[in-house]
Amino acid sequence: MKVIEKQITTENEFVNAVFHDLTIRQQQIILEFSDLSITQLEQLIKLVKQFDATYEVSNNILTCIIQMSAIKVFKGRIDNVEVQDQIDVIINQHAVIWQAGRFKLNVSQTPLIYGILNVTPDSFYDGGAYFDEASAFKQVEKMVADGANVIEVGGQTTRPGGFVEVDPKEEISRIAPSIKMIQEKFPQIVIAVDTYKFDVMKAVVDLGVDIINDVNAFTDDVRKVKLMKNSNVGLLTMHSSRDVEYQDLTEEMTKFFEQNLTDLTEAGIDVERIALDQGIGYAKVADGYQDYAMMRNIDQLNYLERPIMVAISRKGFGAKLFDLAKEDRLSVTLIAESYMYLHGGRILRVHDVKETVQLVKMLDTINTAFWQR
Repeated sequence: MKVIEKQITTENEFVNAVFHDLTIRQQQIILEFSDLSITQLEQLIKLVKQFDATYEVSNNILTCIIQMSAIKVFKGRIDNVEVQDQIDVIINQHAVIWQAGRFKLNVSQTPLIYGILNVTPDSFYDGGAYFDEASAFKQVEKMVADGANVIEVGGQTTRPGGFVEVDPKEEISRIAPSIKMIQEKFPQIVIAVDTYKFDVMKAVVDLGVDIINDVNAFTDDVRKVKLMKNSNVGLLTMHSSRDVEYQDLTEEMTKFFEQNLTDLTEAGIDVERIALDQGIGYAKVADGYQDYAMMRNIDQLNYLERPIMVAISRKGFGAKLFDLAKEDRLSVTLIAESYMYLHGGRILRVHDVKETVQLVKMLDTINTAFWQR
């Protein structure tokens, strides 16, 4: 018995395009099993039925569609080491890797819980709460204990509705103590910094951070690209449309990321170092209908094969739809995050780490629950 990944090929180009799009957006894989004995074929049919999989048998070849989220469980129930190894090769070919500083992160295997630490007086949700070093340490300690993989330190808000720009020296002075504290006390934690300023980026690269999150996508200042090229830092590149209204949201967003990835990679930055953020909350109309459309169309970016961030924690859609104060938006945040996680968002940037860890564990448990006596 052997297995390969089956590529869709029919004489109808439209059918090919439809199936290709569906498998990518729905995170599915088509497997073809051949060289089967009668017993092996019978066992395999029983197995794919347990996985609620669509399948067909033709000329003693079994073809089936399996969810990528279930592929490891599926592999583990095949009693054939060679076939298990072949499936491992297929899994590795589809792995989405984020090379971020000291860390090589396989987000296909382990989603990132990305805790937010705002050391600012004016961030929209927690401004001022962790402005002093003692409070910042307690919050980092709590987020790590709750299950955060990444801590992102921010020294200036970019919240919608206007914000006061901070001098780069002031921003550096705000964030440097927390960066050094995390490095010393929590060396296993990935350290990210949220900044759009070159001088701040240069300073934190010198400090040894692992990720830089730029709301301007690194392309507004040629010095940024040169700095990133000569570092090993992971890039989180965000799409923003605060200055221009959308005409066709999905098309404009996909073209933006295609061009952004091209610009960065042609400048010498390995594509494995780049992750994407749709920029929910950064449309021209804050908390407008575009935000919900971006939540829905996140799977339209799966074809880019890059990690996609879900960055909607406590944002204003909770007020827009339900008139909720920021303190009361956890439930609607978790609901929206669940949808986006199931459709491809593998980096969850959150204020509420413990609840998000529960969300991921619950959804992963459901997604891999296939009954077998």
